Amino acid sequence: MKHIFIILFLLVNFTFCFGQDVAVTEVDSLYKEDHFYVGVTYNFVSNRPEGLEQNGFSWGLNLGYIKDMPINKARNKAIGVGLGYATDAYNHNLLVTKNANGNFEYDILDDGSSYSKNKFSFHLIEVPIEYRWRTSTPTDYAFWRIYAGFKFGYVFSDTSSYKGDLGEYRYTNNKDFNNFQYGLKLSVGYNTWNFHVNYLLNPIFSDKAQLDGGDINMSIIKIGLIFYIL
Repeated sequence: MKHIFIILFLLVNFTFCFGQDVAVTEVDSLYKEDHFYVGVTYNFVSNRPEGLEQNGFSWGLNLGYIKDMPINKARNKAIGVGLGYATDAYNHNLLVTKNANGNFEYDILDDGSSYSKNKFSFHLIEVPIEYRWRTSTPTDYAFWRIYAGFKFGYVFSDTSSYKGDLGEYRYTNNKDFNNFQYGLKLSVGYNTWNFHVNYLLNPIFSDKAQLDGGDINMSIIKIGLIFYIL
């Protein structure tokens, strides 16, 4: 978590210094708002099975680049298509273990369980596609924006880890996770500071994952801040 705050501190100071040093020498009437972006989120688990609780801090970090394609003469409306990387971690009381047959099993840890770590984490390649509205002009670099659309993600690495009374486990490449994640996204803000939310429309587990004979239909809502850099 300390590394996230360091990234935010450096990003804000870089953006401030960049804005102070740039001198506009000519007006670009065909400007685009291509952006590098960095975002941090708190990840809420929704549609939780009975007894499942989050504990600790579940966080996310995403970064990438978005290509801006204006669709009107004023160039304050555009379609954005990007490519990025994200990592997410979820702390909870859902124990993931592997049986003798090599299949994954899932149980809820009871209140009397003692453990220092129980989480799963993902690394993803993401493709955001968004409709972009802003109050920008060819000479105004600080403006209001509303960017709304979809985000598609592919999980290329996953880890489930536990350390506590039951021992220490670490598993990777769990085929019960959905490799593809997709959902709605919204970014709203002014200049550097922008509120960001990403609501996943599909569960993070496939129907192969069973808890007490039922599907684990957990989904995710990510809420945080996103910073855009020209």
